[in-house]
Amino acid sequence: MKRQLNEICARYTVPQEVKAKGIYPYYKPISSGQDPVVTMADGHKVLMFGSNSYLGLSDDPRLKEAAIAAVKKYGTSCSGSRFLNGTLDIHQELEEKLAKFVGKEEAVTYSTGFQVNLGVVSCLGFKGGYILLDDTDHACIIDGSRLSWSTVYKFKHNDMESLEKKLKVCEPDAYKLIVIDGVYSMLGDLAKLPEICDLCDKYGASVMIDDAHGLGVFGENGSGTASHFGLTDRTDLIMGTFSKSFGSLGGFIAGDHDVLNFIKHNSRSLIFSASMTPAATAAASKALDIMIEEPERREHLWDTTRYAWKCFRENGFDINLTESPIIPLMVRDTIKALSLVEEAYRQGVFITPVIAPAVPEKDVLIRFALMATHNREHVDQAVEVLTKIFKEYGIIEA
Repeated sequence: MKRQLNEICARYTVPQEVKAKGIYPYYKPISSGQDPVVTMADGHKVLMFGSNSYLGLSDDPRLKEAAIAAVKKYGTSCSGSRFLNGTLDIHQELEEKLAKFVGKEEAVTYSTGFQVNLGVVSCLGFKGGYILLDDTDHACIIDGSRLSWSTVYKFKHNDMESLEKKLKVCEPDAYKLIVIDGVYSMLGDLAKLPEICDLCDKYGASVMIDDAHGLGVFGENGSGTASHFGLTDRTDLIMGTFSKSFGSLGGFIAGDHDVLNFIKHNSRSLIFSASMTPAATAAASKALDIMIEEPERREHLWDTTRYAWKCFRENGFDINLTESPIIPLMVRDTIKALSLVEEAYRQGVFITPVIAPAVPEKDVLIRFALMATHNREHVDQAVEVLTKIFKEYGIIEA
């Protein structure tokens, strides 16, 4: 006899329908590191333009050596939360380096970036207060707001008039927290942080920036979007992840001492989750050192990024308003996007589709992401393949 759970889940057949069309793009196993060219489990080699390893550090020998040394000294797991037995000296060392790096008094690390936003946004969503979100904020920010006690408002993406309308609805003297992405992970554009900080001053709000895609790419030494705009002092909280430019796994939140003290004793995803593994902690710490010591990595990334923007635009692609190594190739049709991704994969280019509910149907796109280990030849090869396919599907003019 089937349980109700099985019956409900069995009604969900979307993946099976997409697989039947031969255009299912997810869970493809890779058997090599996140290099410009990766080897798939079936031996197929593809140019990797779907990775978030912006500085190309996830397969760096120095990070591997640091991780191995940490495992030899501390083992494979801390077997507990930071709150109890899971704090290592290397956790504290990394947090001190991170706080200095982003220009804040303190920082605390979590086991993943998702856990940071889930735990911070929920515990800072005080009763009687308000949380204001950009409507394209990452899912973990949205989930954190759902667990909060605050009233939640969403404003239109990067629309300051929309944000101000929401702020005007809030009780004037009530607590207000604006949570935004520094670099938006799908469209590659930056938050309008200067205008947001001005609105914070006007309406007595605080601002938290998720800089998962900004760290390592923007700002002094790659210290992020707030640094890029010269607004570190006016940004209350800076969040980051280690699974992108840092080539590791985990995340952190940085801010003033009093705020961090509250978070460390009230954030449930910190207190009730196991801490970052020794290997991940050591790898992230080494990545931070390299980030600061080797600015040429970031310079090369930007050179390749600007070259890729130029190539795509000259070939008729709509790359929207990107300002980063995240390049959206607008398709605006789900089936075409999935088909394009599969055809590109067959022709040796790994890219990723972004479809509803991640974006509205009218904004369906293919995400093309660059790493510091890419060069112009890689870009040329990919653009040639994608131009041919996009023309065949009628996305750009033949």
